Amino acid sequence: MKKIIILFAIVSISQLFSCKQKTKSVDVTVKEVTETAGFQVENERFADIQVLRFEIPGFTELSLKQKELCYYLYEAGLAGRDIIYDQKYRNNILIRKTNEAIFESYKGNRDTEEFKKFEVWVKRVWFSNGIHHHYSNVKMIPEIDSEYFKNLLNEADSSLLPLATGQTRDKLFSFLKPILFDPKIDAKCVNLTEGIDNVKGSANNFYEGVTQKEVENFYANKRDTANKTPISYGLNSKLIKEKGIILEKTWKLGGMYSPAIQKIIYWLEKAVIVAENDLQKDALQKLISYYRTGDLRIWDEYSIAWVKDVDSRVDVVNGFIEVYQDAIAMRGSYESVVSIKDMEATKRIAAIAKEAQWFEDNSPLMPQHKKKSVKGISAKVITIIGESGDAAPATPIGINLPNSNWVREQHGSKSVSLGNIVKSYNIVGAKSPTAAEFSFSEEILERGKKYGALAGDLHTDMHEVIGHASGQINPGISTPDVTLKNYSSTLEEARADLVALYYIIDKKLVEIGVADNTDVGKAEYDSYINNGLMTQLNRIKIGDNLEEAHMRNRQLNASWAYEKGLAEKVIEKVTRDGKTYFKINDYDKLRVIFGNLLKEIQRIKSEGDFVAGKNLVENYGVKVDKILHAEVLKRFEKLNVAPYKGFIQPRLVPIMENGIIKDVLVEYPTSFSDQMMEYGKMHSCLPVKN
Repeated sequence: MKKIIILFAIVSISQLFSCKQKTKSVDVTVKEVTETAGFQVENERFADIQVLRFEIPGFTELSLKQKELCYYLYEAGLAGRDIIYDQKYRNNILIRKTNEAIFESYKGNRDTEEFKKFEVWVKRVWFSNGIHHHYSNVKMIPEIDSEYFKNLLNEADSSLLPLATGQTRDKLFSFLKPILFDPKIDAKCVNLTEGIDNVKGSANNFYEGVTQKEVENFYANKRDTANKTPISYGLNSKLIKEKGIILEKTWKLGGMYSPAIQKIIYWLEKAVIVAENDLQKDALQKLISYYRTGDLRIWDEYSIAWVKDVDSRVDVVNGFIEVYQDAIAMRGSYESVVSIKDMEATKRIAAIAKEAQWFEDNSPLMPQHKKKSVKGISAKVITIIGESGDAAPATPIGINLPNSNWVREQHGSKSVSLGNIVKSYNIVGAKSPTAAEFSFSEEILERGKKYGALAGDLHTDMHEVIGHASGQINPGISTPDVTLKNYSSTLEEARADLVALYYIIDKKLVEIGVADNTDVGKAEYDSYINNGLMTQLNRIKIGDNLEEAHMRNRQLNASWAYEKGLAEKVIEKVTRDGKTYFKINDYDKLRVIFGNLLKEIQRIKSEGDFVAGKNLVENYGVKVDKILHAEVLKRFEKLNVAPYKGFIQPRLVPIMENGIIKDVLVEYPTSFSDQMMEYGKMHSCLPVKN
């Protein structure tokens, strides 16, 4: 739940606070973000996707030992790539391998409209790690007819097709046809619709033969409510029913996903040998032990060890972590993020982390919901080396881990902003016509151009560093996945956003030297309200409600604020030349409104108030104004802006001499399709059925 995802063409997100004490300032200069000469960030465009690239500045400065460590961690991440495909849908690996066989070996005419449509669909499946859209969760139907797909299948090299023993092409086609072309079969990867069984209604591969109620009862019988250090039940397993008995298939060596996990362990063991220090070595060894045993108590031990390692230049996030792909927010999707610390940019985020207790003490939360002692927040800006699993090709821009509430409270957390990823987004965002189309005035537009990038960086910093680390759950109240169920992810993201928004126009951030002035905060308010009420609607089809947790959270915050400020026109809806705009008339009053909502959502989390949480999300975060939605889509159609962006990953290449690594070089691939095909050949560890 501790991940922030960037939007398509919105300029930013940020944070600020008021001043009571003097602290050492950090120099911040607002400057234009530009591409390195000769490096092209923008790559290709298909469907609703724009593919980008990012550089790895600072890699050549690393020692050989650090480069070697990066390489092993990079390979460990890619070794688990198949896992996310299988987690999202039980037939994804079969479908991907079928697509890749056709893509590689089809000898027919590739210049026809039909083949081009097939090619686009194949890329969409790669981008989403499966046949369900990476953001909307809706199944993506190929824009070709089934007979043409059958023809493609028949003309592919049979040695490359994932045919089971004795299976013919016709039988493979008969199996795939309803899965691919019937929109009613396994329609949503994650289904958060109110009033249904969200477990049975979701097509992900986390459950088999069980109902939501059975899942809840299964873990309720395991939990000890008096235990103040509970494990994250269900995080690394699939829950199934066999012959009337419910049991877990744990993701571990010798268990489910064992072939991939064996390779992850292989590369992690190499990484241990070249670890930068004893703390990092200890963390990696515990991660290996966790993969070997599947023991969630060892996962907590690893998380604690990982949090303690604050001095290493190289870092990695690897495991079954974020729970967005599970409708009831229990099971973790596989992901890997390998990075190095950006020493200069970290000064900004570290200055914010240093004031964590001040932010907590001065927040609008009820006193009983504030932490008396905010422990161990480590914050930095990182340069991404490589991502895999649920973190690629679409990537977060900020991460705050671990997710366990008790580990965070007792041992602290790490918060990171993905600096080189954000830079690529900002380069592309600066060229986008979206801000000009939806900004009410030239003043708002110019303020966004001047401060938008910094505002976005600061919002991400505050969301991750302060937002997710703030507040506490009342004694005796269980974790949000238990109390708030399918609404927990949305409410947690809304809460973290509101912490950022509450402080974004406060002078505290100016005082500590991370913002020039409070206009940075105003730029963020303009962007956030516009996005929450309008521009993010470009991501969904007419008639659809909001499903994805981040989209729900942004509309919840923005629409609640709009409604509560109606009487005083804090936010005014204006129609001009047939176009709708949302204009903020009083930024200070809007901050108060955000603070009130933050207080209420923290109360909901602290007290485990499911009914209040459900009402907030359903009343403000789900339903879409169809008339406004149609207008937004019409305006975007003229802009030709891709709603979603993701990345081709750099490639690490070891230079070997007599079996020993003498150097590691970075290559920057330029073809998304070539990279996906390469991954399919080099990093496919699992069978089609797991």
